[in-house]
Amino acid sequence: MEKIQMVDLGRQYQDIKTDVDHALQKVLNSSSFINGQEVRDFSVQLSKWNQSAHVITCANGTDGLQIALMALDLNPGDEVIVPSFTYIATVEVIALLGLVPVFVDVDPNTFNIDVNQIESKVSDRTKVIVPVHLYGQCADMDAINAIANQNKLFVIEDLAQAIGSKYKDKKAGNLGHIGVTSFFPSKNLGCFGDGGAIFTNDDELAGKIKMIANHGQSKKYYHDIVGVNSRLDTLQAAILNVKLKKLDSYIEARQRAASCYDHHLVDVSSVVVPQRMKDSTHVFHQYTLKIPGRRDEIKSYLQNNGIPSMIYYPLVIPDQQAYKHYTGELFPISKSLSETVLSLPMHTHLKEETIAYICGKVKEFFHG
Repeated sequence: MEKIQMVDLGRQYQDIKTDVDHALQKVLNSSSFINGQEVRDFSVQLSKWNQSAHVITCANGTDGLQIALMALDLNPGDEVIVPSFTYIATVEVIALLGLVPVFVDVDPNTFNIDVNQIESKVSDRTKVIVPVHLYGQCADMDAINAIANQNKLFVIEDLAQAIGSKYKDKKAGNLGHIGVTSFFPSKNLGCFGDGGAIFTNDDELAGKIKMIANHGQSKKYYHDIVGVNSRLDTLQAAILNVKLKKLDSYIEARQRAASCYDHHLVDVSSVVVPQRMKDSTHVFHQYTLKIPGRRDEIKSYLQNNGIPSMIYYPLVIPDQQAYKHYTGELFPISKSLSETVLSLPMHTHLKEETIAYICGKVKEFFHG
């Protein structure tokens, strides 16, 4: 059997090599490396694909989150509600802007923010809720928006892992005031470097976000607000234009792989397969098991059998050294997940026989 990849970007590239190489050569020939036509084309096509009124591209997903917060006219000390179990970027930008992250534990089955705990964390300083659509499915956005509306709060979706996921009849990115995604190479829609995008259906917010991402200027050399320099390279946009046409089929391939994993692992009582929300589709950026008690052992066992796996994430954010001072609260579900989650290989070219081999080794570990 060929080497098993956690994410097989090489094979994905080979399938689209002709189109990607042609797109890149076109940019090289034009020498329009910053804000070239490909960037504008990609923004338009992604806007149509995601059914969002506005798409503003940027340099990466972390920048996107920062720009989104900057667009809301927040003041130092304002509070932002976030899940305690997520990637660091979601909280990092809050701290960088002098805002205060207020952590909420997550649901043990969906891994997303526990909506039943949000209300108790709202104070007179709360201004924003940032739900993260972790691993590929949406948080409970009806409940989140109800709390936000009642308390006059903004909602910024972090959909870096869930582009293409649908909550009821709407795609992620359209479920709050602003949505932010990443085009990191391993993402479901990934470029060959860094990249990101911001979604909104609010014309006023869109105008402000565009200005902030472009040095705070609406007219060249006239700077009305403090901004940043955050651009999607034309070369990356050219790649994304090719990949966007494939994204629906990429998502379907991941969903088939997840179903295949489910089929093979359903009878393994020592592992818990990912639970799907009834109101959200799952695009499986990660296929993440819960393995109580023996997670680290099985990770080593799989590695010894040529099977990579990853722990997303081994330490909850409130326990990270840089963020400990924000709260002394315990987050038992997040803590438990950090000790039990294990993500198996997941990508667009995962073969059924490879999944069967992986699952066979999981069964072998538990049953001999």
